[in-house]
Amino acid sequence: MGSGLSSSASLEVAVFTLLEQLTGAIVHPIQKAKLCQKAEHEFPGMPCGIMDQYIAAMGKKDHALLIDCRSLESTQIPMRIDDTSILVVNSNVKHQLTGSEYPQRRAQCQEAADKLGKPSLRSATIEDLKQLEQLKCDKLVIMRARHVIEEIYRTEEVAKSLIEKDMKTVGDLFFQSHESLSKLMEVSCPELDQLVDIMKGMPGLYGARMTGGGFGGCVIVLVSLHYYSVKTLKCLEAYINDNHHISQETPTAGHRPPPKIKDINDNKVFIFSS
Repeated sequence: MGSGLSSSASLEVAVFTLLEQLTGAIVHPIQKAKLCQKAEHEFPGMPCGIMDQYIAAMGKKDHALLIDCRSLESTQIPMRIDDTSILVVNSNVKHQLTGSEYPQRRAQCQEAADKLGKPSLRSATIEDLKQLEQLKCDKLVIMRARHVIEEIYRTEEVAKSLIEKDMKTVGDLFFQSHESLSKLMEVSCPELDQLVDIMKGMPGLYGARMTGGGFGGCVIVLVSLHYYSVKTLKCLEAYINDNHHISQETPTAGHRPPPKIKDINDNKVFIFSS
């Protein structure tokens, strides 16, 4: 908990799935994600986006999920990266996203969108940043908008590069993403920045970035299996202190109820496969 690995969203979707099995009723996975997001908004008061709940409900084994939060459409991106290992390095710096910082970032992004006359920054472009400057918007608002707009581009490029198995480009984009999260969005922390800086100098390491809402938590690392071994892991551990934890992970399927369960709302039958 509090590690930037979507533990709250995972718990919400898991409980929802349990209730589906107990009642014999089911809703579409996207609707499930929306309801779980609503629960997080209303109970802990966390104004989160839908990404965490969406991937917890819609994840597919050995795939990344490209989500368009404007339309709620998504594309499964194969992660056939047999020569690459995904590591999660936990800084063990606990975050508290229900404080003022995360909602403030959300409000700043919405302010930028409102100034541009757009429902969200998902519809904005790099050219729109010039308009924000002409409108003499607050410097922080422009910084947040720049991060979001450029991060959308980076996300699309990561998806393309994964399909092409170009892990060097994926890694470079990871490093760029972290730099932007740290300098423009200002949601990193010294411990996370230090971890990513350490990773930059390690042989066989493609890229690294913080994950989650920020202000603590984990760093996701992509490393070549050619270099990854017990010896390499010990070398990595030598660079970081005993408070950190390293684990090797693989993409897996989201929470799924048994197939062919009737929906009590519209009498449709859905069949899911992982």
